[in-house]
Amino acid sequence: MVRPLALSLLALALSACTVGPDHVRPDMPIPGQFVRATELPAAAADVADRAAPFWGRMGDPMLASLVEEALVANHDLRAALANLDRARALLRGARFDQAPTITAGADASETRASRDQPGGSDTRVVRSYAAQVGAQWEIDLFGRVRRAVEAQQADAWASVGDLDALQVAVVGELARTYVDLRGQQERLRVARANADVQRETLRLVDAFDAAGRGTAFDTARSRAQLASTEARIPALEAAEAIAMHRLAVLTGRMPGELIERLKTPAPIPAVHADVADETPASLLRRRPDVTAAEHRLHAATARIGVSTADLFPRLTLGGLLGTQATSAGDLFGSGSRTGIVALGIDWSFLDVGRVRARIRAAEVGADGALAQYQQTVLLALEETESAFVRHARTQREAGHLERSAADSAEAARLARLRFEAGASGLLDVLDAERSRLQAEDALVDARARAAASGVAVYTALAGGWPDRVATKRTFGHTR
Repeated sequence: MVRPLALSLLALALSACTVGPDHVRPDMPIPGQFVRATELPAAAADVADRAAPFWGRMGDPMLASLVEEALVANHDLRAALANLDRARALLRGARFDQAPTITAGADASETRASRDQPGGSDTRVVRSYAAQVGAQWEIDLFGRVRRAVEAQQADAWASVGDLDALQVAVVGELARTYVDLRGQQERLRVARANADVQRETLRLVDAFDAAGRGTAFDTARSRAQLASTEARIPALEAAEAIAMHRLAVLTGRMPGELIERLKTPAPIPAVHADVADETPASLLRRRPDVTAAEHRLHAATARIGVSTADLFPRLTLGGLLGTQATSAGDLFGSGSRTGIVALGIDWSFLDVGRVRARIRAAEVGADGALAQYQQTVLLALEETESAFVRHARTQREAGHLERSAADSAEAARLARLRFEAGASGLLDVLDAERSRLQAEDALVDARARAAASGVAVYTALAGGWPDRVATKRTFGHTR
């Protein structure tokens, strides 16, 4: 027993050796500042507001409530959390491979022999009782087990990043859908209000016609414009219903369960994106999809070491301690003890072709993970720059349309007064009312898109979250 134990101690002394490459964060040229950040207007939120999540700064309790419900009940998030728990369980299993596998067993048997068999005797019944505890341990001489644990640990952290990224995506989609809902409801209000004005115009034209001051042509034109405005309403109602259905599913409900809760119109919430302190470096530290891609690269790199270790001998230390006797009373007596200590060597040097093929496959997998990481970084920067420019332009567009809508409303009011006074014809009134509807509808649409683009800024930055909503798991180290 001394020699195998001495060999195992020597193996332990050598077990600091770990084959395969170590993971190093890829070095990519990252700009120092965002190109488009300077185009954004200064945020209106004060310092105190910055401590709240971005959806809390939008000043809409209904939106804040829906976000919190989605973070708890969204089924995509529940599936991602299950994937994270699975990764954690696999990590625990991989860590157990670093310790001996211990088994225990016991058996009792009775053998009855034939008296007439050759060499038979009067002792026909033989009883046997045994109990044993065994252990088997792979001595991680070349780091195969450690690399496997390292890979599984990186996979688990990647699952954390996936959950974080999905939470950012779900909150972003919910906020954009909510903004779209309020925008559709406001567009409905504008269309219905304009339809009411045009009905009043039609009533006035009918009265003029009855008094001999109008014509059937004027009546037909007025009716046609009213019908055109009313035709806009069903499409807007459908868009409103679709947004309600989407919000319900995002919060883990049946599509129709939020209709009563959301049917009362509310103003479009405003979003003021605060990016004063943002840089590409801070973005990449925060973006969970970038973090997840890096951890997957780490896992792929560690698996090269797992495959490389197959080029070297695999040592296994085994032992068995037990007792065996022919009667239960003697089972644990001093003379019934048994024991085995064994050191096994398994080496695939005769199958080196297959081993090298597996190593090459692992190396190619790491190359692919590196390319995916680099692409994820570029997409994160692209998404952020595009979100900045879109938010800046839609805010500027909304400013122009606000003046256009105010002037169109004033023009429609003056055209109606001139028509009633007989100073202008009906065509001027109809044209002014059509322009008013178009300008007001475009303004509402721009305001909704400006709010949605502000949400997109926070989604691209994965920012506006005072604390990461995902429940962090510590896998034996910090990132």
